[in-house]
Amino acid sequence: MDLSKEDEKYIKKCFSLAKKGKLNVLPNPLVGCVIVRDNKIISEDFHKKIGSFHAERNAILKTKDELLKNSTLYCNLEPCSHYGKTPPCADLIIEKKIKRVVFSMFDPNKKVDGKGYKKLKDAGIEVVAGVLEKEAKEINKVFIKNITKNLPYVAIKTAVTLDSKIATQNYCSKWITNELSRNCVMKLRSSYQAILTGSNTVFYDNPRLTSRIKGGIDPIRIVMDRKGILDLKSNVFNDDGTRVIVIDNTKKKYPSYIEKIGFSTVYDLMKTLYSMNIYSILVESGGKLNSAIIKSKMADEIYQFIAPKILGGGLDFVSGFCFQKIDESIKTENLKIKRFNEDILLNYKLVYDK
Repeated sequence: MDLSKEDEKYIKKCFSLAKKGKLNVLPNPLVGCVIVRDNKIISEDFHKKIGSFHAERNAILKTKDELLKNSTLYCNLEPCSHYGKTPPCADLIIEKKIKRVVFSMFDPNKKVDGKGYKKLKDAGIEVVAGVLEKEAKEINKVFIKNITKNLPYVAIKTAVTLDSKIATQNYCSKWITNELSRNCVMKLRSSYQAILTGSNTVFYDNPRLTSRIKGGIDPIRIVMDRKGILDLKSNVFNDDGTRVIVIDNTKKKYPSYIEKIGFSTVYDLMKTLYSMNIYSILVESGGKLNSAIIKSKMADEIYQFIAPKILGGGLDFVSGFCFQKIDESIKTENLKIKRFNEDILLNYKLVYDK
């Protein structure tokens, strides 16, 4: 039996389980756990919500001790070694005499990083680390940014023509992309905790910024309106039970259900939002706000939907900065391409110079 292939198979199962935690575990990581004995899964579970037991503890506690002895535990994140809201998972693994532990990535939390691995090794347990590490980091990209930078993970979504226009010169943008692409956007909205837009987008498009799909979760709405020009009857300000935050530097008064904060720099804004328990943000806005976020190095990822249309003029996806040399340009990595009939989705990470 090829043990490495078996390890990958069960780690992939951990990934599927981990994703069930979705937005419920923020700011904790998405974690799934599978316990195997004699090539059969004897238990599996995941981290369900913040403050609840971790995936490993959930899987262990619903399994008989005699089955756990000499089993292999799989997890997409290093088992914790410290007391937080719950006891250390590493201690429970040792107590139950689990023989082997396989995980994908070390926990970037300084309270854990390497300590869970060492505790298990010191107890005589065989430990394998780094299985499908790249995939594991992608699943927990939000957690990694949060715990290492104390900032929200920020992705920009844009829909453009072949010549990179997001609207005509008179702000007409409906619809650049097809229905399949727009349905994908609804799923994206449901996967991010909050959505950020600017005053021009609200003024000209009056979007609802909701996830209009079955089982979708409406994101927290954040509106950049520094001059306080928007009508409170705009759809983004609907009192529908969704948290609403407005960024406004004026003395304009808002209803009690709308939280108001000021603006100085994009970095300070993101720090403020993080302090307000905003951990992941999808930006759906115009070129100026997109540019400000990219220029400030706060954007981590871009979802760029491209439709087979040419406008020849109009509003650009980014506008507000211009490099004079090619080698000064912002680099990208991890490009993924997906088709929605004639539309194309380019999904990539941004790489900034230090």
